[in-house]
Amino acid sequence: MMNYVWLALVVIAVVSAAFTGNIEKITTSVFDSAQTAVTIALGLIGIMSLWLGIMKIAEKAGLIQLLARAVKPLSKFLFPDVPSDHPAVGAMMLNISANWLGLGNAATPFGIKAMEELQTLNPQKDTATNAMIMFLGLNTASITLVPMTIIGVRAGLHSANPVDIIGPTIFSSFLATITAILVTKLFINIESGFRPDTIRKFFLKGILFILVLGTVIFLVSRFVKAETFKNIVLLVSNWLIPLLLLVIPVLAFIKKVKVFEVFVTGAKEGFQVAVKIIPYLVALLVAIGMFRASGAMDFLVFIISPVTDLIGMPAEVLPAALMRPLSANGTLGIITELMNTHGPDSFIGRFSSTIYGCTETTFYVIAVYFGAVQVKKTRFAVPVGLIADLAGIVAALFICRILFL
Repeated sequence: MMNYVWLALVVIAVVSAAFTGNIEKITTSVFDSAQTAVTIALGLIGIMSLWLGIMKIAEKAGLIQLLARAVKPLSKFLFPDVPSDHPAVGAMMLNISANWLGLGNAATPFGIKAMEELQTLNPQKDTATNAMIMFLGLNTASITLVPMTIIGVRAGLHSANPVDIIGPTIFSSFLATITAILVTKLFINIESGFRPDTIRKFFLKGILFILVLGTVIFLVSRFVKAETFKNIVLLVSNWLIPLLLLVIPVLAFIKKVKVFEVFVTGAKEGFQVAVKIIPYLVALLVAIGMFRASGAMDFLVFIISPVTDLIGMPAEVLPAALMRPLSANGTLGIITELMNTHGPDSFIGRFSSTIYGCTETTFYVIAVYFGAVQVKKTRFAVPVGLIADLAGIVAALFICRILFL
């Protein structure tokens, strides 16, 4: 799938640039994007070395296996092909938890470690497994409790209530996550032999799960103020990293683990992984940079806008929605400009802010995680991520129209 996506981005970019006269911009973008890819990869070395070292200590102390056993019911549902006590389960749960709390710096190393552990169970090393795709789906559609980046931008633009997008973001990202799970299960079921009864039972369970968790979210939003909820999550976020750095080595030391030596062994992997993902990042970011510089995005907006008009989606927000799976910084720039023009507390400002909080840079996540384990055949990982992004955007439109219009 990524072969077709990458080639399509490059071909469309060159053809569009030929018609729009942006060939020079494409050339500049190619070199800038390649340099950015290397900068991103090298910037990950320190963070990844730190957390892979801590993960190695936790693994030696048996803490990862303990976490895996604690979440056994959930892991068996999401990852039936992965043994419930496998280290991959614990690493995946740490990654998902870090994403929920907005700890991106910690989430990426945990996620890469999880992919490395999943790769040990992979009989075809160049092909993504069902568990890998489910895990990528949960990353690209991760539930977001407090979207701090966009809240910070809104505060900087003097929003009267920068945190009023927390509720819509949780709602939208929750539905995006459920969509990622359901679509992944659907694709797996279709590949293994279409069984309507299995799909029907699964979707009934999914609807029940949505109703139960949706009720919980409603009750929390009804009785807990947004500012209070934000402070609670921030408190947990601020304390989580120091506690992990304290508790894991201390418990490991009590269990006779040579914590410093084990940490260094794990940290060495950080450099190796960062180098591995450079070619994947270069390929992806160059293609995306060409697409952006060519003017193809404007043409894509023109094609899709009749559909978005039918569902009440402002045309001004469409470029941000289309950019989100490709580039976080590009999307943030578009949304910041929208809030400057229309106001952070306008419907467009709130809706675009919610989109940023409830969706993810799908292609970046796929490139980094699959690149770390040298998986080239991603199967249906790209459709899962994009469908989850679409679900998040539609859910954001739905809830924002109810709350802010």
